[in-house]
Amino acid sequence: MKQVYEFLKEAKTYYLATVEGDQPRVRPFGTVNIFEDKLYIQTGKVKPCSKQMAENPKVEISAMAGGRWIRIEATMVNDDRFEAKDSMLDAYPHLRKQYDPADDNTQVLYMKDATATICSFTAEPVVIKF
Repeated sequence: MKQVYEFLKEAKTYYLATVEGDQPRVRPFGTVNIFEDKLYIQTGKVKPCSKQMAENPKVEISAMAGGRWIRIEATMVNDDRFEAKDSMLDAYPHLRKQYDPADDNTQVLYMKDATATICSFTAEPVVIKF
């Protein structure tokens, strides 16, 4: 899992795919954090992606860095605890202008039953399950 975290940090921007009805939805994200040995992302509960993950928690994430790319399949689990939200905002203090761990909007979710595949044109794929 740490290798996946480091890859996403290096990439800076990753793309999260959700489903809305029968339509895929993809958008850029930049937050990733390890808290209590789980890999987390952050969003706002008022955003469509939050509602989409509540309805169907299966997502895919993709990013590129250093001539390699990653694909992650995961089930997202909401963690509404203050501590989990605070840890994410500590990792991204500039977000504290928009989010607060005690508000009703800040949402952090961790990846469950995740499979990450790191690929390149020059090496065999690396598969990481967490």
